[in-house]
Parts: sequence; C-alpha cells; structure tokens
Amino acid sequence: MSQKFQELIQSERPVLVDFFATWCGPCKVQSSVLNSVKENIGDKARIVKIDIDQYPTIASENNVRGVPTLAIYKKGELLWKESGVHDVDTLTKLINQHV
Repeated sequence: MSQKFQELIQSERPVLVDFFATWCGPCKVQSSVLNSVKENIGDKARIVKIDIDQYPTIASENNVRGVPTLAIYKKGELLWKESGVHDVDTLTKLINQHV
C-alpha cells in the first residue's frame, strides 16, 4: 500500500488525505465535512481516506500522531498538514489555493 500511496500523491491534482480511525468520534464528523468539500471541489482534487489502524506504516511515514489528521499533497510534495477537525470552507479554500 505504501507504494500505491506514493503513486497517489504524485498526482498533478491536489490530493487531500484524511488519516482517520474507525474508533475516532471526531473522524466521523470530519468524514461528513469531507463529503461537502467533495461537492464543492468536484474534480479539482481527490480526497482519500487512510485508516491508520489498517495502514500504520503509511501513518508513521507521514508523521501522523493523532486523528483526524488532514494533509494536502501535489506532485508528491506535502503542501499542508494539520490535525483536528476542519470545516468545509477552510478545506475548500485550502484545496483551491493549490489547484
């Protein structure tokens, strides 16, 4: 999966990665926010969810210390990363800055 993740973040389009866990309450809130973000951005960017319990190597390679942690990558470069729940407007603006 690590190799696939690396390929995924090499995209020309920004990729918003949601590092989450199934047991995490705030992650469920973030997930519904991301559905709205997806509606706002359409095809301008991809949104990918990574379960840190299923893919602990990817989480540790990306220095994910808590969930939810969101990160935006483009062409393999980390452009932004922050832990905690973020609102629709903030995430939409962040993605649009990197399109």
